[in-house]
Amino acid sequence: MAVGFEVDFYWYQIGAGDFLYSFFSTVAYHLENGKWGKRFPVIMKKLYLGELKKKDVDKAIKELEIIRKELQTFTPDQVIWDIEDLSKQPPWGSDISEEITDLSNYYVTSDGEDFISVFMDALETAKEVGVGVEIKSM
Repeated sequence: MAVGFEVDFYWYQIGAGDFLYSFFSTVAYHLENGKWGKRFPVIMKKLYLGELKKKDVDKAIKELEIIRKELQTFTPDQVIWDIEDLSKQPPWGSDISEEITDLSNYYVTSDGEDFISVFMDALETAKEVGVGVEIKSM
């Protein structure tokens, strides 16, 4: 089942649910010392639980900018597929594109787009339109 971000009538496809969970797991593990939402409460708690209100969009944009920058310091082999079971690995293992140089560009949507860029586009659209963002399954 595909998941994505819904912003009003706009749809930003991400991919499988475990892929999205991996991104959040990686952020929590590496950037929040395993404490989900400690540093990035808007993205990691409000949005991850399903919905980000329009009043929190600017905060989410700032958090995502920090996340992108800080993930650049981690190599692709440091990806966390499931924070609840650190032994789990991505289905593709270590067979990744040479273009992936760090965890900031590790995540690629099912459409072949950079996940963090798609995520930022969704947040910026929400800001322009004056609405929130929801994680939805299709």
